[in-house]
Amino acid sequence: MSEDHQIVSQARGEPLPEGSTGVRVRVQLSGCPSPRWSRDLAARLSGELVGHAAVGHLRLNVNDLVQTDQIVLEGVEASEAPMLGGALERAVDATNRASAPDAPNPPANVRQGEADRIAGAIELHQA
Repeated sequence: MSEDHQIVSQARGEPLPEGSTGVRVRVQLSGCPSPRWSRDLAARLSGELVGHAAVGHLRLNVNDLVQTDQIVLEGVEASEAPMLGGALERAVDATNRASAPDAPNPPANVRQGEADRIAGAIELHQA
């Protein structure tokens, strides 16, 4: 099933509590993305930001990056703000392309047997 979202607002800043670095930035989307689309966006945005020295305090939490119909970035500093617009737009566009009906499913990073072996090494003590 295809999913397509667009950025529909300018970025809006919010101060963070005293002692925090940077500000919170919110960017409105055209709708409420699915969890899968949101996770994909977080991965693609992380890839866009790799190698940028100015994103030292920026926090990209997969579970908190998209909140209802907004992209929320925590810890944005003045030095990194100019490059974030392009990175956000490219990440949203790539996420939309990946969710197109004819887009192939991404390959798994390991075989199922390997995933089961790793999970089996976790010792849980149940009550």
